[in-house]
Formats: sequence, C-alpha cells, structure tokens
Amino acid sequence: LPQRHGLDPVRLRTPTELAWATMRDHLVERLPRVDPARIDAMLREERIVDLHGPIAPDAPFVPESFLWFHRDLPDEVPVPFEIGVVHRDDDLLVVDKPHFMATIPRGRHILETALVRLRTALDLPELSPAHRLDRPTAGLLMFVVRRERRGAYQTLFRDRRVRKTYEAVARHDPSLDLPRTVCSRIVKERGVLRAYEEPGPVNAITHVELLTHRNENGGDGLAHYRLVPETGRTHQLRVHMNGLGLPILGDSFYPELTDKPLDDFRRPLQLLASTLEFRDPFHGTLRRFTTRLQLQAWTSYEDWKGRT
Repeated sequence: LPQRHGLDPVRLRTPTELAWATMRDHLVERLPRVDPARIDAMLREERIVDLHGPIAPDAPFVPESFLWFHRDLPDEVPVPFEIGVVHRDDDLLVVDKPHFMATIPRGRHILETALVRLRTALDLPELSPAHRLDRPTAGLLMFVVRRERRGAYQTLFRDRRVRKTYEAVARHDPSLDLPRTVCSRIVKERGVLRAYEEPGPVNAITHVELLTHRNENGGDGLAHYRLVPETGRTHQLRVHMNGLGLPILGDSFYPELTDKPLDDFRRPLQLLASTLEFRDPFHGTLRRFTTRLQLQAWTSYEDWKGRT
C-alpha cells in the first residue's frame, strides 16, 4: 500500500499455527482495540491487503504471510506552531521543532508530528528521523532524506558521536557551584511517565553551565543554562536539573507530575536543543547546526508567564 497522509501502512506477519479459520478471525484476536465491526468494514472496503491484493471477508487463514493496512486516525488537536527549516540538502533535513510537537507518530499524536508534517509539506516520502526530541522540547531535530543513508546517520546518534548542546531556563541559585558534571543512575520503567534516580552504576552524565542570570536590580531570579549530555537517558536533562534543585520552567513532570491537557499550549517547557555537531560519515567534513529559536522565558519572562 502507498503512504497515506505521509504515513506508511501497518504490516502484520501471521503466525505459524493454524489456530483460526479465517484471516478475519485472526485480525479480531490480533487487534483487540479495534471493534470487530470496524475490521469487517475494512475488509468489505478492501482496505486490508496481502501480497496478492485485497483479502476477502471470508478469506481462509494463511500462516506465515503478510498483511498491510492503514490504521484509523485519532482525533488530534492541531499544534499551532510552524516547523522551521534550518538546513536541507540531498541527505539531511535539519529543522527547529516547536514545543508541544512529537517527533514521530505514536499514541494520540499521528498527523500532528514533525515527521508526518514534513513528509507531506516537503514531499519527502522516505524521510526518517536520525534521532528524537521529547514532545515538550523545542529545537534542532535532524532527519535523513534518503532511505539508503538512514543507517549511517542514525548510527552516529546511537554511538554518541554527535555533540548536542541544550539551553534551559530555571531559577538561579547563587549557592550552587557551577559549572559541574552531574553523574547518576536514571531509570525509566515502561508504562510509567516519570523517570527517577536510584543508587547503582552511573548511566547518565550531564555537564551543567551557568550562562547568565538576572538576580540583581529587580531581576526575576532566573538563570540561563547550557546543558551538554554525554549520555541519552529518557528525561535526563530534566531529571538532573530537578536533582540540582533547579527544575526547568514549564516542566509538568518534575518535580511534580501535573495533568496538562493536550490543547494547553501555554508556558512551554523552557528546554531547547541548540546545537548539533558531528563528522559526516560520507564525506568526512565537520558539520554544525545552530537553532534559530530562543527560549521565551528568557527573552520575555512576563510574556511567557502570561502566555495563553
């Protein structure tokens, strides 16, 4: 099946055992979150195919075969921010992802994701992310344009051969000795929203540097920080800043988990992916990209605080 709305179809491989009379029976058991009546409708509408074409509602079960179909899309709240293109060539697309936008389709975020928007807007059907940014985090996000180049660039991030820097806004603590390197063990359990630190071997390292602050002359007591992660644990920067007693402004997870509706775009997390630097695996040149975004709480705290 071709892409639809910039999305690849789902592919299922049937198991080896002959436990179902028809493909329909297998799909009903395989997809418990889909109403059986919806599966029946998709079969009637010829929206589920195998290698030979659409499968009939009464098609017998075939073990070790492949099926393709497009999932129904959830209702989504439009993300009211644009994606800024920082760099584009035949291999790479580097963009400034806005706050509140997921990198890839997942759960309740499908069309309103950076990958799907860019595939559609730029007519780049093979586009794929080289890495990911959390939905609340803004800034530099790199995509690979061509399928055959995907593995090499993704490997750079997997092997920690990309130097990434971030900026954050949090309160200023004059008693805290900075710069410093924070080392801890961070654990993120499947199905649990927040990560946490625990005793044990270190698996998360972040360099924290104070860039400037506004304490004097009636300032708002905020500071602008540079964060350089050596590792890539889930929520690492947010957990480490919170552990220093400096939770990042706008963080709805740390120190306390607060419920934030998906259509609440006020006071975004003040965390920005600001630079990416690496040696290109194909032509060996040093490549460096810099965000064009700024953290609103630093440029205008009153506007950020009152943002609606």
